[in-house]
Amino acid sequence: MLFENKIWVGTGSAPVYLLPQMANRHGLIAGATGTGKTVSLKVLAEGFSAMGVPVFLSDIKGDLSGVVRPGEHSDALAERLAHCGVSSFQYQAFPTVFWDVYGEQGHPVRATVSEMGPLLLSRMLGLNDTQTGVMNILFRVADDEGMLLLDIKDLKAMLAYLGENARNYTLEYGNVSVATIGAIQRAVAVLEDQGGDQFFGEPALNIADWMQLDEEGKGVINILAADKLFRNPTMYSTFLLWMLSELYELLPEQGDSDKPRMVFFFDEAHLLFNNCPKSLLEKIEQPLIRNGLY
Repeated sequence: MLFENKIWVGTGSAPVYLLPQMANRHGLIAGATGTGKTVSLKVLAEGFSAMGVPVFLSDIKGDLSGVVRPGEHSDALAERLAHCGVSSFQYQAFPTVFWDVYGEQGHPVRATVSEMGPLLLSRMLGLNDTQTGVMNILFRVADDEGMLLLDIKDLKAMLAYLGENARNYTLEYGNVSVATIGAIQRAVAVLEDQGGDQFFGEPALNIADWMQLDEEGKGVINILAADKLFRNPTMYSTFLLWMLSELYELLPEQGDSDKPRMVFFFDEAHLLFNNCPKSLLEKIEQPLIRNGLY
């Protein structure tokens, strides 16, 4: 709830507010099941939206979509509002857009293989160091030869091409073994079965589409329907890492501001950094630090 341009988070011995200028920091919502983490998330998301800050949140349980509709009055809620000293309260809906990698519960989210890049793609495929090295070679060859890497079909064709012409590229790019190519092809087939063929392709998502205000000046709340995506934790976390890397390319550097430019809530955030290579961690930390994203 927004009160005098501050987010009213809760009430103890006195009201507790989150100041917009202090929201350009990283935060953590933690607690046992049933302690109110989801409600706290909704309160914050609606508060930021009301002050004109776009919001992105991943919904792995399907219980965040209620922000699109006004709440319903109840005696219990009225008693709670009175206990917290809220004299005036209006039920309202917030501008919400739903997204889904699989295109089933919202607008489809797509990225091209080239935008994903070799590091993130290798993580999504679960490749070892040797296989990741070959994936880097594949991207370099594709770039030098002017070959497009848009979807899974392009990736499979490029793997076949590299395997057939490995000798021609070994001296310039490094050794490429047929066995390694075969292992990557098997990993790509698994990814394809898990829905990777739906994620990779065009038109690619423009991250700027998430940074919108409605006609009343409220920040749009973008909800990623991730209940199905979360069944593949590696694909889920790699998608979020790709999103952060895209933001690094999109947003200019800036210092502290009166309020965040955009707010992100990552459910099960620890998955983003499980078994994450150091080079990838450094790439992801850059947009968070440089752009003051909350």
